[in-house]
Amino acid sequence: MTTEKNPAMSPVTGPRPVTGPRPVAVERRVPPLGGFNLTLLQTELRRRLRNKRTVFFTVAFPVIMFLLIGAKYANEPLDPGQPLETGGTSVAAYAMISFAVYGAMLASTAAGGAVALERALGWSRQLRLTPLTPAANIAVKILGGLVLGLLAVLATFAAGAATGVAMPWQVWILAGLAAWLGSLVFTALGLLVGYLVPSENVMQFVGPVLAFLAFFGGIFMPLSELPDVLQAVGVWTPTFGIGEIARAPLSGEAFNWLAVGNVLLWLVLFGAGAALAFRRDTKRV
Repeated sequence: MTTEKNPAMSPVTGPRPVTGPRPVAVERRVPPLGGFNLTLLQTELRRRLRNKRTVFFTVAFPVIMFLLIGAKYANEPLDPGQPLETGGTSVAAYAMISFAVYGAMLASTAAGGAVALERALGWSRQLRLTPLTPAANIAVKILGGLVLGLLAVLATFAAGAATGVAMPWQVWILAGLAAWLGSLVFTALGLLVGYLVPSENVMQFVGPVLAFLAFFGGIFMPLSELPDVLQAVGVWTPTFGIGEIARAPLSGEAFNWLAVGNVLLWLVLFGAGAALAFRRDTKRV
């Protein structure tokens, strides 16, 4: 009588445990810069430029407003006591810088608010399954907004130059940089709104709010022309600081610490609010 050998038995060591394949530890490595790369940024820019509505409201709309409202005052001095012939500032130059600020505001807010659409489509959930870090994704949104904001500033300045606006070269550069970089405040606002408001309501909510802030913050018209009560309120709006800083090279006024404090205050408030809203959204999703 023969006995079958049990492969799990050994005459020396006795029973041997039968084990399956050993688990393999998979380490998820974070790529350099958190996954940020030029290809991702290029994709973001292409997606924004394909959106005709975004391009119109961020680039064409400020130009149209300047041509309709400000360009006709190219030969009218802002200060009657300083004619243009003696180096005075034109009303058109003041309006051109203001509308460039408004265009940069629109571009930056729209870029930040795009996260609402990504959340609604589930794209944010998919990105969290990739090595791309949230900080890198937000950096792409910020840079995308800055690129569109730069296009808005350049387009508005080009329209001003074409209609006869004359300023010293350093004023063109300093005012353009201030209008462009100052719009980071509204990128933070867009991110905050994007994480709080449903996608279908973002532009309906943001558009009127920005127009309201631009009117009472001295963008569409000088704050000094408003009643005293509205002037006292206007200096606390997030548009006041950016407008004052961008127009300072043109007006030649002394450094306005109130405007700088205004920009820093709203940047901190909007940035902190966006960070808290992002953390809440991450836990929920």
